[in-house]
Amino acid sequence: MRWWPRMHMEAVWALVRAALLTAMQYRASFIAEFLVGALSAAGVAAPLFLVYARVPEIQGWTLDQALLVTGFFLLYNAFVSGIVEPNLGSIVEGVRTGALDYLLLRPVDAQLVLSFSRVAPTAIWELLAGIVVVVGALMRLGAPTVADTALAAGLLMAGLASTYGLWLLVVCTSFWFVRVDNLRFLLSAVTDAGRWPVSVYGRGLRIALTTVVPVALVSSYPAMALLHRLDASLVLGAFATAGGMLVVSRGVLRLALSRYASASS
Repeated sequence: MRWWPRMHMEAVWALVRAALLTAMQYRASFIAEFLVGALSAAGVAAPLFLVYARVPEIQGWTLDQALLVTGFFLLYNAFVSGIVEPNLGSIVEGVRTGALDYLLLRPVDAQLVLSFSRVAPTAIWELLAGIVVVVGALMRLGAPTVADTALAAGLLMAGLASTYGLWLLVVCTSFWFVRVDNLRFLLSAVTDAGRWPVSVYGRGLRIALTTVVPVALVSSYPAMALLHRLDASLVLGAFATAGGMLVVSRGVLRLALSRYASASS
């Protein structure tokens, strides 16, 4: 008998592989989307250089240190645009048209199917750009310790889990209100604040960006870990937020699915 987590990982890989093959069927569109993805990745980092051309540092953050935040934000964008938005966004349309029925009939955990049935390969540009920016900044700043690197990786995972949970909560409202496109666009606009170090914002906004819309957990916190700027309370708060978001979002999804009436019935 296979280990339960391994079964789910195999299911996730099968879903992602099928989604990649589907996305690559239309080659012209595939290449065009790759070019757009490259321009989008460049556009995220460009404003940082424009600002730091005039000032040496902002709220204690130099250009190289702020580039760490931008690099992790690019990794977040790759995760959202490559996996989260294509899948969770399709739930909204599926609720309207009844296409959600076909996903729910699969003999796999519903949340896995709803979260990993589609992949946008163009997100590879932001993934690669994020890695290059983070590595390049660290080459100029100096290599972090193994402990700081491990903590940054853990906080990155916690941040991605938190933001995934938030996206899932927003999308679940479509089971009651059907059209929630404006909420998704608003969420995308608000999370754009994560490209800057969280300390440049006022206290109220800093709290919001680490709890309500926890994008700072996935961009600023890993960078702060590499720079050895985090204390234990912030680390514990980050992991607690991630766990809370995952538990609450799964509970809301289960509640929504239990009340889902097929649009095709």
